[in-house]
Amino acid sequence: MIKVTNLHKSFLGAKKQPVIALNGLSFTAKDGEITGILGPNGAGKTTCLRTLYGLLKADSGSAIIDGISVSASPIEARAKLGIFPDKFGLYERLTAYEQIDYFASIHGLTGQAKHTAIEAIIKDLDMEVLAYRKTQGFSQGQRMKVTLAQALVHQPQNFVLDEPTRGLDVMSTRVLRDHLARFKDKGHCILFSSHVMQEVAALCDRVIIVANGKLAAEGTPTELCELAGEKLLEDAFVKLIGSDEGVAA
Repeated sequence: MIKVTNLHKSFLGAKKQPVIALNGLSFTAKDGEITGILGPNGAGKTTCLRTLYGLLKADSGSAIIDGISVSASPIEARAKLGIFPDKFGLYERLTAYEQIDYFASIHGLTGQAKHTAIEAIIKDLDMEVLAYRKTQGFSQGQRMKVTLAQALVHQPQNFVLDEPTRGLDVMSTRVLRDHLARFKDKGHCILFSSHVMQEVAALCDRVIIVANGKLAAEGTPTELCELAGEKLLEDAFVKLIGSDEGVAA
């Protein structure tokens, strides 16, 4: 479970004026659920995710992962996360197996335990035919699978994904969605940001709408539509953030 409480973060902008990225953001992403984050550009979504990763330090507030404080114990908290970035950067001279092996080592796996974990995730993601091929020339769908395996090889309870389907074709998107649904059914906590309203409506058990660095609304897609008095999540989103821009990112 991921719990964010009263998170604040600001940066120095032009002329050294403070720019508020997070302004008391609070939410909970539960085990066995897929939680989506929606928000317009500049809402604070990426800042929030980077705070969870430990890449940024909040000015105040807390981020707790499975009871572990990100600020107090960043390495221990990060071990509870599987991080799926928005770009599938790979070392193209390495095979898929070697890529996954590298990330397993980063997470402290060694010896037979590491080998077993790598073989398990390769089987789980149906990657046997890719495992010993160099990743140079891989399709976006194949690169996605390698990146997902890297994120999951240490068997984290929580997955955090930043626009995971960006750049994927229809079939690769379906494969990723199927895997996310399967991991949810196993009781994992999945938190992801997206700008694709149909994707969020189809996948998410709960949706967090962020605007101006704080929580604007939360609930199931159906609840948010009912709250806004709209039939479509996109229309509900526009109304709930109080903007006519309607583009989440």
